[in-house]
Amino acid sequence: MLFNLDEAIKVANQAVMTKFLRKLSDIEIIVLKGAWEREEYDHIAAKNQYATSYISQDVAPKLWKLLTDSLGEKVKKSNFKEALKRNWEKRTTSEYYLSSKESMIANGKQRNTKFAETASALNVTQNEQSLADSQFYVDRYSLESLCYESLLQPGSLIRIKAPKLMGKTSLMERVLAKLAKQDYRTVSLSLEMADKKIHCTNLNKFLRWFCLNLSRELHLPNQIDEYWDEEGIGAKVSCTTYLEEYLLADADTPLILCLDDLDVLFPYPEVYEDFFGLLRSWYEKARSRQNWKKLRLVIAHATDVYIRLNINQSPFNVGLPIELPELTREEVQVFARQYGLAGDSYLIDSLMQLVGGHPYLLQMAFSHLKSYPDVTLEQLLVEAITDAGIYRHHLRDYWLSLQQEPKLMAAFQIVITSTKPVRLETTSTYQLQSMGLVKLAGNEVEPRCHLYRNYFSDVIKLQVNINV
Repeated sequence: MLFNLDEAIKVANQAVMTKFLRKLSDIEIIVLKGAWEREEYDHIAAKNQYATSYISQDVAPKLWKLLTDSLGEKVKKSNFKEALKRNWEKRTTSEYYLSSKESMIANGKQRNTKFAETASALNVTQNEQSLADSQFYVDRYSLESLCYESLLQPGSLIRIKAPKLMGKTSLMERVLAKLAKQDYRTVSLSLEMADKKIHCTNLNKFLRWFCLNLSRELHLPNQIDEYWDEEGIGAKVSCTTYLEEYLLADADTPLILCLDDLDVLFPYPEVYEDFFGLLRSWYEKARSRQNWKKLRLVIAHATDVYIRLNINQSPFNVGLPIELPELTREEVQVFARQYGLAGDSYLIDSLMQLVGGHPYLLQMAFSHLKSYPDVTLEQLLVEAITDAGIYRHHLRDYWLSLQQEPKLMAAFQIVITSTKPVRLETTSTYQLQSMGLVKLAGNEVEPRCHLYRNYFSDVIKLQVNINV
């Protein structure tokens, strides 16, 4: 069988379904097909009668991020074919292997018992595999319930903090889905989608981008020009008026506005000081003014807020704070069962010793063990801290980021070479925490897990030896 466009779409759909329980949308498939033919975004947009900015700044970035999260490696327009092909080859090999095993069993000629031994050790059953194909999410009932109940209240604001890949987005998607069933209007917007060079350095451009995306998410026509008067009343008042007199006034139902990745703005005081002040002012209005009571805010960020903000203009000291912890051992057991892997104590303890309760890293391990039953747990653990292991793309992405920040690299080297928590200067602590490489222990930090300590100890030592 040849790997072609149809197979690529099939693989992408399977990966997205496994991770997010949905298939690619029509517009996502249009972009995937265009990229397959090496078409530029403006050509894809024109051919399918879409605005170029919609394709290039919205659909395409979200598609590559979706595939990145679903495939477990960095995906972009320049490498998506190779990423999908690698996944296709793994699936094809696995299907062939399982088919061959079934045939050998049927003919009474099975010689190799490795698969049987592995399946026995992990207690994999057909029913459990069906369950694994249906859903991969550990319910955090108490947090979900707390967020849900809070957002039912007029004028509410929730602050969610957790490092990247810890499940902030998944948690809020669950909560927003529940609220949507109550006919609440919901908007989820990641500030990662903003063009940092264009939008994050100019307040007017950022607020117009913000309003444009709110309109699009609510499926409302863009009427920004009718409300915008930068020179007369200013960008902040224009943005507030657009929200109050158009977006909030459009329906009587509450509007849940979920803003993710707010820390994207932390390096840009020319934008964040006014924008965060706006969020705080909207929160205050929503607590007293009738029309504004329909607005409920959720803000999510990856690290502590280390920027300077007037205490009376900050949205980070009001509302309900939620800090997303790692999964507990009991939750990891539930997670393992969803992949058809029984909560065997050896399996759970071994993986948690390596990656702790990190949802993303655990998911990669469970998915790999399920997809490749001939791979033993011992083999996975030995290879995990090397460039041959399942975490290689994840670790290399971190390594590339650290190489671009020598000061951060030096700080992280101190952390991983120390046998106990260490104290770093504030900015390095927040940056490493935001990336998810370290966790706080009081005012000190330590590696988030043994995987990071072992892998980066080795590669940094090698780098030092090369430079000597």
